[in-house]
Amino acid sequence: MSSNNASVGQPLRRTAGEMLRDWRHARGQTQLELASQAQVSTRHLSCLESDKAEPSRVMLMRLARHLELSLRDTNLLLMAGGFAPMFPERPWEDPSLAAAREVVDSVLRASEPSPAFTVDRHWNMIARNRMTEVLLGQVAPRLLHAPINAFRLALDPEGLAPQILNLPQWRSYIFTRLARQIDLTADPVLIRLLHELQGLAGHSDTDDEPSGHSALVMPLRLATPWGPLTLINTVTMFGTPLEVSLSELTLEVLYPADAATRSALETIWRAQSDFQGHGIQ
Repeated sequence: MSSNNASVGQPLRRTAGEMLRDWRHARGQTQLELASQAQVSTRHLSCLESDKAEPSRVMLMRLARHLELSLRDTNLLLMAGGFAPMFPERPWEDPSLAAAREVVDSVLRASEPSPAFTVDRHWNMIARNRMTEVLLGQVAPRLLHAPINAFRLALDPEGLAPQILNLPQWRSYIFTRLARQIDLTADPVLIRLLHELQGLAGHSDTDDEPSGHSALVMPLRLATPWGPLTLINTVTMFGTPLEVSLSELTLEVLYPADAATRSALETIWRAQSDFQGHGIQ
């Protein structure tokens, strides 16, 4: 992570021009490239970045779009330029998000018997289905106190780590995913999370080796009381969100990668058929 990237994580302490320059550097773009994409002159962009010219709200929105800023970072850029934020942000429990919560709960239930859960931008679980609860049965209780961080849950020695049969590869996958997210957002919370997870276990030469699985995606191979499970994860997000919290939600479903895992999940599901309630947290 470059020093320029890190500086973007503190936008309110900087001018809009400084933020534009830092985000452009983080995206690996020259002034000419960004100016051409945004259909402004290179000279005008240079004046904006050096705070010699005051940007309009429309101009900041246009540059934010071409820099592929998140809704959250677009709001911060607007505020640094002296404008009100464009996109609302509400807590997940807000009544106005009731329809979104219903959609998420419906998808989680419909995914069963596959485990599924929803995380926020810091990988804290905000909802999960019953099968996820079952597979977390051997995890230390301290890791199940809110907020439950999905990545910490996976890599902590008292979490799922002892059950993950391809732990080096899965750890490398998590680190790569986190690093990519940090490059896009420069979020200091994610930077601290990555450092914490790297400290849980040393990097080994096998971390970057292929899993040996013949599938086209990285599987999660999990040892369970019902036998080994081989799962592949899919990611779902809200399309065209206009609310900050919704734009940062990710719904992950772990589907069976083979017939044996599919049969095992169905067996587990039947055994848990008398589970009380629908298990959405």
